Amino acid sequence: MATHQQNLPLRTTGTGSALDKDDAIPDVDPTDTSGLLQERLQAYKHACGYLENYIVATEKVQKAHAKEYEKILKTVSDPLKEGHHFDQSLGGIAGLFENIRSNTQGIANSHLETEKTIKGSVLPILERLHAEIKNKSKELAKGAVKGSKEVDKARNTTQKHIELLGQHTAAASSSGGKVDPSTDPYVLQRGVKYRLHKQVLEENNNRHDLIEVQNSFSSFEAHIIQTFQQTLQTFLQSVGGQHERQKAMYSDMVSTAQKIPLDFEFKGFVHRNNQLLIDPSAPKRELSNISYPNQGHPSTQALIAGTLERKSRAMGALKGYSTDYYVVTPSKFLHEFKDDDDVRKDPVPELSLYLPDCTIGALSGEKFNIKGKDASKGKVGGALAMSHELSFKAPTAANAEKWYYVIQEAAGGSATYTNEMSSPTSPVAGRNVSGQQQPPQYVEKHVAPVQTQGLPQGQGVGSAGPVSAGSHGQQAYNSPVSSGGVQSVGSGSVPTSGVERKPGQY
Repeated sequence: MATHQQNLPLRTTGTGSALDKDDAIPDVDPTDTSGLLQERLQAYKHACGYLENYIVATEKVQKAHAKEYEKILKTVSDPLKEGHHFDQSLGGIAGLFENIRSNTQGIANSHLETEKTIKGSVLPILERLHAEIKNKSKELAKGAVKGSKEVDKARNTTQKHIELLGQHTAAASSSGGKVDPSTDPYVLQRGVKYRLHKQVLEENNNRHDLIEVQNSFSSFEAHIIQTFQQTLQTFLQSVGGQHERQKAMYSDMVSTAQKIPLDFEFKGFVHRNNQLLIDPSAPKRELSNISYPNQGHPSTQALIAGTLERKSRAMGALKGYSTDYYVVTPSKFLHEFKDDDDVRKDPVPELSLYLPDCTIGALSGEKFNIKGKDASKGKVGGALAMSHELSFKAPTAANAEKWYYVIQEAAGGSATYTNEMSSPTSPVAGRNVSGQQQPPQYVEKHVAPVQTQGLPQGQGVGSAGPVSAGSHGQQAYNSPVSSGGVQSVGSGSVPTSGVERKPGQY
């Protein structure tokens, strides 16, 4: 006799359980387990059909004699369909049908008086059992089998995104050229995590469904065997008036069925198929333990990331600063995200600035400015987009300096610092514009220090002559700062504001 196990065993390491590995796309087909359970239901349905055919044939043959019992024997002469699901040793379902064959061979006559009793009392039990098995099969098809198809669909989606990540990480490593925001390896990797999270949810849900189905099979099979026993017991009572020899043969059939332990077949089934059945005690898959190709590629790692406050110099200036999550990637993009959550929704950048195409303003304390076009809408949208002047604010001056240094390096320029936010020279001469907020001055890449020595006293940088009293405030605002070695920008490189009228007239 084969040894029995009370609980489902672990999958052996010989074949390897793909659900126990931390691969993004496991090798095991999730339909294997559901298909095996579906096939087992089919085996029991056919076994029930075998027994039904036997009783139906018996009921018909009650009108005849020994010759007709040859027809009864033919109903169980063939081996059981899906017979490999049953233990071939004595004491199981296969042994039961073998016993039925041998006893039926010895039956010579039957009594007509038992025909109505068999038809009204025995067959309905098997018909109800057959309907229960069919309903169980439909329930499995709608639940676990459908869930397995959803797992396959989720895995295909994840595989496509991983392949897309592989293509663009290879391109970023070999050529180092410009990539689109949507194909930035950093963005693609976050997309992989998003789809992988959905896949793991589908896998765990399907796994939970299959475990529940597996656990229900033990009690359901016990019910089937009990029904077989009940059917044969009722059948014995219906033929009680038959010859003593016939009674002894049918009693032997019932005795054989009743000797089958309720968990005998299921234990043997588990022992023979321990490599395909799921171990309920095995841990669930975790996203943090999963690895996939190019997961740690340098192009997927942020140069700097964190929260910054941003305010647009356009209409958005009225709304004040808003806090978002920003990342500078090796592809020289400054991406804006709502947060750093890769699970709740697909992490698509709200704003993408290609830093080499942007103008970086001077750093002032914890503030700095960037002027450029949003490239997150693709090539067509990026070509039609207008340049915007964005003000950024870090939590501290030290943190702002870190961001500013990384952004300048990505943009290909050198960092420039100032004590105050520089202001472009107003085209309106002779007006004191102090008290009005001035937009920041932008520093071109590789700005050289402005010479401040040798100029006539009272003449500022970029001045054409003496400064009038009315413009003294503006001239002092544009004069270079000499303390601390901070670079200033000459009037020749400062853009004009573009205002054609005097202050207060527009």
